[in-house]
Amino acid sequence: MNSPMQTLLPVYRTVAQPKLKVALVHDYLVQDGGAERVLGVLQDMFPEAPTFVLIHDPRRAHEQFRRRVIRTSFLDSWPFARRIYQWYLPFMPMAIEHLDLTGFDLVISSSSSFAKGVIAAPEGLHICYCHTPTRFLWQERFGYLNDLPQPAIIRRLLPPVLHSLRQWDRLAAERPDLVVTNSETSRARIKRYYGRDAQVIHPPVDIQKIPVGREPGKYWLAGGRLVSYKRFDLIVKAFAKLNLPLKIFGIGPELKKLRRIAGAKTEFLSHVNDEQKAALYQDAIGFISPQVEDFGITVVEAMAAGRPAIVFGRGGSKETVIHGVTGIHLEAQSWEDIGDVIIRFDPAQFDPLTIRAHAESFSVERFKEKMNAFIEHAQHIT
Repeated sequence: MNSPMQTLLPVYRTVAQPKLKVALVHDYLVQDGGAERVLGVLQDMFPEAPTFVLIHDPRRAHEQFRRRVIRTSFLDSWPFARRIYQWYLPFMPMAIEHLDLTGFDLVISSSSSFAKGVIAAPEGLHICYCHTPTRFLWQERFGYLNDLPQPAIIRRLLPPVLHSLRQWDRLAAERPDLVVTNSETSRARIKRYYGRDAQVIHPPVDIQKIPVGREPGKYWLAGGRLVSYKRFDLIVKAFAKLNLPLKIFGIGPELKKLRRIAGAKTEFLSHVNDEQKAALYQDAIGFISPQVEDFGITVVEAMAAGRPAIVFGRGGSKETVIHGVTGIHLEAQSWEDIGDVIIRFDPAQFDPLTIRAHAESFSVERFKEKMNAFIEHAQHIT
């Protein structure tokens, strides 16, 4: 059954009126991922709004945030907080609650963990764009402990801390007046873990900065944050067996492990900028993403270049990739299935312009239209 917010206003209207005082809240700016791209577009929509975060590391966050007004919590000045922010997990609920949002008429939190728990002013409207329920507390709570860059003894002491954080997280999810999320997959998780309904507005993908690849691809491509749940190990194993060219962009705790099991024709590119990434998409045969994604921005970026995506047929990728038209859905999350699809792959089956046209339905402008309509409607019903 659709929620009352399922019907959006069809007409684009600008809601950032001068008299409306807006604040943006994000978890932390210590990496460059899909959630940060959403925040960047929200900042474009509300250029006068300050952005509140727990921690901001300008060296690791995207350079676009250096031009914005960023207000940090007291944690930002604590020792090593910018480099190893996970040390301060037990203090993050208190830090997010201490952010002063007095006087703001509209608060928009962009949250994968703590930002939704911010305490808005009594008269303010709080809309949360919840990318996912806090991954390390719910659906990925076991894998998270293995990914932490901390001594084993610290990891053994963490379960009771995570239990306490899970209780806070459940209560914090009740604070926003309205919740928006990135896919039906995330909407179902929000319903399960938080008991709340959410409006689905797909995140913005900067389609216009990615030209369509016209020439035949030269290699297979994968990329993103190199963490265990994204299952890059399956891709690397498959290509080590096939001895075919593979490029992987991104950094993360899995990098050393992946290098150990990689074949001779697998190349790790580490961090790449937007222009380099667009060029990689253009020259690729296709993009591989075997993980269960909440949405999967890199998959849509690859399709913007007209390249088919090989994805696991669950999660957000099931919503973004049309099997047989813009890519292929893997039946099983295994290196054998990846290898089988690669061997049988026929590039003539896919039309780059058709793939590109589908990707354009996830554009930045489409996101802005839907968010503006949602916010305006919310102001009328709350």
